Amino acid sequence: MKAVCSLAVELLKSRGAHSSAAAHRHGAEMCKELKTKVLRLVLSASNGPSLREEDHTDAAEILSCTVKALKEGHVVAVPTDTIYGLACLAQNSDAIRKTYNIKGRNGHKPLAICVGEIQDIYKYCKVMVKTELLCDLLPGPVTLVFERSEVLNTDFNPFTSLVGVRIPDHAFMRRLCQMCGEPLALTSANISSHGSTVAVNEFKQLWPKVSVVVDGGPIGDQSRLGSTVVDLSVHGKYRIIRPGCALSSTVDVLQHKYGLSEDSGKE
Repeated sequence: MKAVCSLAVELLKSRGAHSSAAAHRHGAEMCKELKTKVLRLVLSASNGPSLREEDHTDAAEILSCTVKALKEGHVVAVPTDTIYGLACLAQNSDAIRKTYNIKGRNGHKPLAICVGEIQDIYKYCKVMVKTELLCDLLPGPVTLVFERSEVLNTDFNPFTSLVGVRIPDHAFMRRLCQMCGEPLALTSANISSHGSTVAVNEFKQLWPKVSVVVDGGPIGDQSRLGSTVVDLSVHGKYRIIRPGCALSSTVDVLQHKYGLSEDSGKE
């Protein structure tokens, strides 16, 4: 697990600006004009299991601000363990449409859902594998695809009976999902067909279209590959939909530990 995030609210400095008062004023004016809140997560140097006591207020403030925006039907930009993402409530049909519009995304390309705990997967997916397998892969840079359950919003990916689910190995994202109490729709923070982003300034053109931008700093591995997406909807088999950044370790777990065979799609 990565170090637990300690969180502090800080206005993101505009590109090319340093720590001058003028830069702060410019950033504040920009965000006020756009009505976009830009918040910075400060990573703790500690690997401890909890936030430092002096950071609790700021942590609660960032999370509450982001949860409030989501509950009001807005789209937010957030860091994950792989790339930056756009998130909204998966059960909110208007927010789903906003997300597609922001990205200019083809309406027949699916979004994934993001949840905070393993047990949440069973509410929104029809799981065909052992719980131990889920625990071996999640939290982590993997998206698991299952048959969707009837509980999931019918306007969410209405063109498919499948749904991909993520639990990022990122303390802020997991806590955000837990506080929302329902799944987040998650997709990459970029214009559709453009490259994935690993820093907030790389998708600055999207800032005016979202309610909150959470800056978690540069994403660690910088691979831009996104999560490995694997279809587990057929009993005893797996199918790689996207190789992503964790292909070899994922296949090793599926094949060697749990004896799943690769589904070639041929009978």
